Order: sequence, then structure tokens, then C-alpha cells
Amino acid sequence: MSVKKAVLIASVCAIAFFIASSAVSGPSTEKKRDELYKQVTLFSDALAIIQNDYVDETKPRDLIYGALKGMLASLDPHSQFMEPQDFKAMQDDTKGDFGGLGIVVSMREAVLTIVSPMEDTPGFKAGLMPGDQILKINGTSTEKLDLPEAVAQLRGPVGEKVTLTILRPGTREIREFVIERAVIKVRSVKGERMLDPAAHGGYRIGYVRITQFNEPTAAELAGALDRLEAEGMQALVLDLRYNPGGLLNSAVEVCGQFLPPKQVVLSTEGRAASQRKVYRTPDKGRPHPDYPMAILINGGSASGSEIVAGALRDLHRAILVGETTFGKGSVQSVVQLPDGSGLRLTTAKYYTPGRQVIHEKGVAPGIRVALSPAEERAVLLLRRDEILPPGEQTPAGELRDLQLERAADALR
Repeated sequence: MSVKKAVLIASVCAIAFFIASSAVSGPSTEKKRDELYKQVTLFSDALAIIQNDYVDETKPRDLIYGALKGMLASLDPHSQFMEPQDFKAMQDDTKGDFGGLGIVVSMREAVLTIVSPMEDTPGFKAGLMPGDQILKINGTSTEKLDLPEAVAQLRGPVGEKVTLTILRPGTREIREFVIERAVIKVRSVKGERMLDPAAHGGYRIGYVRITQFNEPTAAELAGALDRLEAEGMQALVLDLRYNPGGLLNSAVEVCGQFLPPKQVVLSTEGRAASQRKVYRTPDKGRPHPDYPMAILINGGSASGSEIVAGALRDLHRAILVGETTFGKGSVQSVVQLPDGSGLRLTTAKYYTPGRQVIHEKGVAPGIRVALSPAEERAVLLLRRDEILPPGEQTPAGELRDLQLERAADALR
């Protein structure tokens, strides 16, 4: 069978699927069908010319896969086509031990960018920062890599070392980091403590940090809040900086710690009716007292962090302090194709209770406190000091968290 004939058969199948998936036939549907047929015919004509006239012999499947990759990549950084082996690898990610660096990455203006290094992971300990641009992985340029290809190179056998060439935009410095892969396990609720009352006029302000949203996060947070309340907490700073997200339901459950039961905290909307969903706090939630509350956010806060921050802001439960979040607020659906390949396709966007779009816009703070690279590094060093023995910690007073200080001032 000729390539052109094969593509035309596939095109007919695609058009048939389009017609079958249309709920109601009419002039609009017929117009879309005719336009689709014209475009698919154009594709099959170009494919036949390449197959017949290109200087070297080509494989039809390679051409089709290349076209599909380009098609999905043209949509947004999170939509992608996966060849059968890549699709299987994605499905197998939860099976067995695989190694990683503990960094969440995304494409920003076509550049592979670190959203956030996760605490206690190799990437965090090595000193990687949010916003760092990955120019090379093991000496190979990332310029032509799509997101799944880059992630595949970052992950691999535990114990193997990966060399990253990093551009730090704030200083324009280019550095190399050699980091050993490890099994990534992150404790999600950390840093629980009462800020020094003497520094805040005797006011008892609690502090707790969520590093990512896992299954036990809401329960762990509830325990931390109970202990702080038992110490007489009068206000709370919830730190979501450098939190790249995690499980959607976990973020919704965290909202339930501070809002009434059945409160709408998020909606998702797409073109398909199946993508229009509303998420509410648990039916039997146990909100904590309505004490004043500030949430710390920055460019490393993404996805689940943006859901929590956006909901508590819109529902007037908390003030936001820091910098605008990353802007990862979309839903990806995964579809397997007949030959074992697959699509990851963005099918919906997140909306806060106030109908604000999160995707590519982020959540803006009410009180903006921008940090210099040195000040941001101080925040990360303070977190590192939490797990170091007293003799290895930075001397008291040398490091300051200006965003935390401003949040505490706003709560007094």
C-alpha cells in the first residue's frame, strides 16, 4: 500500500471519528468536517512528496511520529506526543525504584527551566534555584529537547551522576553542577514553630511550611496546627514558596483546614463537558479557628500551591505575601493510541473561586516583596540549617527571611 493511500485511509478514520464525536450535526459541523478533510489531504500530499522525492530514503512511521510531535508541541509546553517506548516508560514510572534529582522543570519561553528544587533532595542540596535555566544535560544541549525528552535524561538509575550546565538569569552566571540521582522522598509538612513573640510585640504567630501536596499532607498539617494552637497561636503564616504542587485532591483537602465544608475552591473548564468540574472542601471538614493568616508565595509556587493560595485569597481567608507564582494551572489528559504510542493533551484550565485563570498568569500577592538572588539564597540556607547539627548551622542573625518578616508584620 502506498504512503499516500495509507494516510488517506487514516484521514478518513479521523474524519469519521470527528463526525461520531459531534453531538449534533448541522452547518457548523459540516463546515468543520470539510476544513478538516482539506487539511488532512494537504498533509498526505506533503508526506507523499517527501516519501518519493527526499534525497534519502525515509520511513513512513518516523515521518508520522515527527509530525505528531510537532503538532502537539505547537499547542503548549505540557502537551506532547509519546512514542510507544516513551508512553510505556511513563506508565512504568510508579513501578520499582527510579532515580531523580528532585527538581521540577517546565518550559519557559522554549527554555528548560527549574520551577523549584524540592527540599532534602540532591538538587536542593546542590544549590539549584527556581528560575535556573538548564542549558545542557551531560554535555548535550537542551535547545532541541521537548519537556518529556529532557525529563527522561534527568531521571535514571539511582546512584548515577548527572552533569547540568545552568544559566542563572539573575546574575547571568553559567555554572556546572554534578549531582547524583537518588530515590526522591520528600516530607510534605515542615518547619512547624512559633515565631519569636518578643520580635512581634508579644503576638504569637505560628509558622508551617508545605513542600508539596501528597496523600498525608492534610492530616500532617492538621497535626501541626493542633500543636501550634495548643501553644496559644493567634495568627498563622503558611509557607508555600518553592512548592511545585502535587496531588490535586490533597490541595483541596488543605483548603478544607481553613474553610467551611463543601466550599467551592476550584473549578476546571475545557471545551469538552467532561472537563468541567467543581472541587469543594470535604463534607466533614474540621476548619481550624478563623485566626488571621498570611500565605507566602513566589515563582517556585506552582499548581497545588496556586490552588490553595488563589482559593484562600478569593474567599478572604488569607493575605498573600511574596511574589507572583509560576502559573501552572492546567489539566492534562493522557490517551493511548492503537500502536502503543500516546498523547498527553491539555484539556482544561484551573479557575479560582473568583474566576481568575491561573495558567500562565500565576497568582499575584497582595503584598509584594521581591527578593534579590542573595536574599533568596538566604531563605534556602535557613531551610538547610533546619536539618543540620547546631555546630554546622549559619551563625544566628547572618541570614534573614524578608518575606516572612513582612508577612508577620502584616498579621500584627
